[in-house]
Amino acid sequence: MSPSSLVPPSKVERRRDLLEQLLPLVRAAGEAVLEVYASDFAVRGKADASPVTEADEKAEAIILRGLAQLAPDIPAVSEEAAAKGFVPDVDTTFWLVDPLDGTKEFVSRNGEFTVNVALVEHGTPVLGVVLAPALGRIYAGAEGVGSVVEGACGSRSVSRVRAVPDHGLTVVSSRSHGDLAALDRFLVGRKIAASVNAGSSLKFCLVASGQADLYPRFGRTMEWDTAAGHAVLRAAGGWVADLRGNELGYGKPGFENPHFVAFGVRV
Repeated sequence: MSPSSLVPPSKVERRRDLLEQLLPLVRAAGEAVLEVYASDFAVRGKADASPVTEADEKAEAIILRGLAQLAPDIPAVSEEAAAKGFVPDVDTTFWLVDPLDGTKEFVSRNGEFTVNVALVEHGTPVLGVVLAPALGRIYAGAEGVGSVVEGACGSRSVSRVRAVPDHGLTVVSSRSHGDLAALDRFLVGRKIAASVNAGSSLKFCLVASGQADLYPRFGRTMEWDTAAGHAVLRAAGGWVADLRGNELGYGKPGFENPHFVAFGVRV
């Protein structure tokens, strides 16, 4: 029995309603991102030397304002606000926001950047939206509701837990980050059919939609980097675990993740 089948109907309806209201909010943030993307924008450095642009800040303002109206009782932890020291106290339920995941992809103009919003309950990402505005694609999912992808060809459900394909695994890894030596060590002994690179939370979405089977990540990530993609994958039937096999949890001190692997196959 899957975790989704244990969700009470009242919670399923509440999450479905939140997801429907969240989609236009994320799309509005994506439009703001694209306006900056089309301009001659400046790139600044944050305290941790990571890049930030006007797009990060505009999208964050739209999302935080919208979340405060949508669910005023739920605090939101967001990347750019956290970088400035503004982190609310969180209890069992909170939002995680990355207004522009893949800023390096944004700066290099390859289109592989996303807007991410997730809802966390008791350490688990139970709802998430990942928008790739330059690609015209949005992934959304919630526990008990399922996951969908919408794009130029319409909307379709995604559900991708399966056995390892006979021809081998398709592995997706970060285009801009990660430890290649650690990745090679992890893959020793596994039959690999193909390796692909992608930016931002799109890696989780490739696993959720069946375009990849594994996403191992051996490098620093923060919870706002992963929660939305994790929620989409989880709602599609996949999972994300640390290297000890425990599901990746949220609300950790400092919001920093351990190394992890996202799975869309039973291995």
